[in-house]
Amino acid sequence: MNTFPLFFKLTAQKVLIVGGGEVALRKADLLQRAGAHITVASQNISEPLHALLSAPEHTRLTQNYSADLLVGSRLVIAATDDMPLNQQVYHDAHALGIPVNVVDTPPLCDFIFPAIIDRSPIVVGISSNGQAPVLARLLRARLETLIPQGYGKLAGLAGRFRDEVKANLPTLTRRRQFWEQAFEGRVSQLVFAGKERDAEAQLRADLNAAAQPQDEHAASTSQGEVYIVGAGPGDPELLTFKALRLMQQADVVFYDALVSPQVLDLCRRDADKIYVGKKRSNHAVAQQDINALLVSHAKKGQRVVRLKGGDPFIFGRGGEEIEQLRAQGVRYEVVPGITAANAAASYAGIPLTHRDHAQSVRYVTGFLKAGEPNQQFESLLNPNETVVFYMGLHALPRLIDGLIGAGRDAETPIAIVSNASMPNQQVLTGTLNTIVEQQQSAQLPTPALLIMGDVVALHDTLSWYEAHDDHDASSNWLRGGQAGNAVLSDAHIAHALSMINKD
Repeated sequence: MNTFPLFFKLTAQKVLIVGGGEVALRKADLLQRAGAHITVASQNISEPLHALLSAPEHTRLTQNYSADLLVGSRLVIAATDDMPLNQQVYHDAHALGIPVNVVDTPPLCDFIFPAIIDRSPIVVGISSNGQAPVLARLLRARLETLIPQGYGKLAGLAGRFRDEVKANLPTLTRRRQFWEQAFEGRVSQLVFAGKERDAEAQLRADLNAAAQPQDEHAASTSQGEVYIVGAGPGDPELLTFKALRLMQQADVVFYDALVSPQVLDLCRRDADKIYVGKKRSNHAVAQQDINALLVSHAKKGQRVVRLKGGDPFIFGRGGEEIEQLRAQGVRYEVVPGITAANAAASYAGIPLTHRDHAQSVRYVTGFLKAGEPNQQFESLLNPNETVVFYMGLHALPRLIDGLIGAGRDAETPIAIVSNASMPNQQVLTGTLNTIVEQQQSAQLPTPALLIMGDVVALHDTLSWYEAHDDHDASSNWLRGGQAGNAVLSDAHIAHALSMINKD
């Protein structure tokens, strides 16, 4: 984050604009909407800008710029085509500690004007840090169509009730749950239908009900829930919409080692995030302790997300966790995720099934319970079946020896897919006879999966994903495949919209 997003209160504050052309007009128009008192200094001022400045709170100065004009200014904008003059404004403002923006010159900007979506009091700002303002405007145009004007009215209604809700619902958790119900339920529907009086009556009725003293039955029904959520293989774009929504409603998030930082960052910003990850020979928290934590936090009335890499029910121990939740009477929900096998195969261009090569697929773990090695090689000899090994990279020599020893053809193709779907994805292909030596040389890191079967031979012709040296997952946002075509999909827009609700 090269710049920190802030919303600046400018009501009745002096803002100096040096310049009188079209650019100055655009900035003045935005600033006057925010209630700023605008002073424009320029010998030549366009007619539209002159008309805007006719309001009594604004000032027009038909004179050359001088540093004394900065006195009392809250912000300064230099919007001339005279670069030496713009630089002088920048240095003078800096000397006085006044934030300054030199239009279209990012190195001379203390702040940036974002592309704005105005649903007052809801305001959304989109910035490219001066790198791609046209792209920021395109994003704004798409979001404009997806955020109804009613959101401003809904926020205004919430603002009128905010103090009353705070007085009647003493805990942060109860207030948050109340507002989420209002924003996602009947109240919001009435606002969007233009029935604001009915919406206000409904909100008051809901508040009166929520403020009633809770008896034992009510206390039990207010118990929290646990959401067992599959976080997918790492690329945040592969999350389901439901996973994203629940992650942003959670009070506490227990996450694994395989959950990428980019995915974790999509959780609600003020949620408690607790690492309970498991790596080989290093379990931060034992499974029975994780189960107990899920139960105890839910019984406190919290909404708990158990965030797991891949899918919770494919080598994710999700079944063990919900067994404990069910035994303790805790409500739960399971949200599937894209398992690592599917992601690794898709992003490596290795179809797990293919009519000419494999008619079935099998998922196998390299280790059984309590770290016991999986030695069941006799069941993995079908040449028409694809086998995917989870947690197999560290046991690669043992697995290869066991497979060949059990009778699997040593020329069977096999692939290692490391960091599937991420910008640092790597794929190594070989045969059972060569892969150990190849990996000793390549040293692909975990997390990684092994894919064995004739379908691996298709990697060279079907591979489509071009990994990037830049590990910033934000590069995934507009990636359209190897051809590099930028695609701004509705999924991207929905992801952006979900970020608006973080606060």
